[in-house]
Parts: sequence; structure tokens; C-alpha cells
Amino acid sequence: MLADALLVVHFLIAGFIVGGLILVWIGALAGWAWVRNRWFRYLHLAAIAGVAAEALLGIACPLTIWEDLLRGGARPDSFVGRWVYRLLYYDAPEWMFTTLYAAWAAATLLTLRFVPPRRTAG
Repeated sequence: MLADALLVVHFLIAGFIVGGLILVWIGALAGWAWVRNRWFRYLHLAAIAGVAAEALLGIACPLTIWEDLLRGGARPDSFVGRWVYRLLYYDAPEWMFTTLYAAWAAATLLTLRFVPPRRTAG
């Protein structure tokens, strides 16, 4: 049960990293003010930078390690666990993930330049 909860948190973080950048691009075109929120943007950058750094350094994700430890190396057997696992984990060469993470981090950094965050009035 705890391993499934951790898997869901891991999935939400991945969704934040992927969806956050896509929403910033859409929001910049649509004029959404929230996509220029500094806290959101820098937290988003820190998340993808951390993932890319882990991949470039060959370090396994701590959330994956923790989940594996909680499961004893077994795959999830609950309904939620099976589906979230299928959405989160893919069978591909490691270099492919490293390249994608580094490219996503670079795109996030470039987006900070082209869609800069702003200070909120207050």
C-alpha cells in the first residue's frame, strides 16, 4: 500500500515535469498569468534539473529505489499500482531517457528566457 502511494507521488512528479512545461507554452500563447509565477517556474526547473542530473551522473531515482525496497523487488499487484507503473516505466535504452531528460531540461531553461517569470504584485 505504501509502495503504491509512493508510485502515485512519483507519477505526479513526472506529470508536473512534463505537463508543467507544456502548460507554460500553451499559457504563454493564451495569456494565462499563472504560467509566469516564479515559484511554479523555478520549482519546475529544479525538478527537471534534478532528474536530468541524476540521469547524466548515472544515479538511479531515489523514488524508484525506495519503491523497489518497499515491494521487495516485486512488481505492483494492485489495480492502481499496475496502471500507474505501466504509465510511468518504459522499457527503452538508458541513453534514450538521459537524452530526453537533458533535452527537456534545456527546453525548460530556454522557456525561462522566452517566457520569463514575473514578480507578482503584492
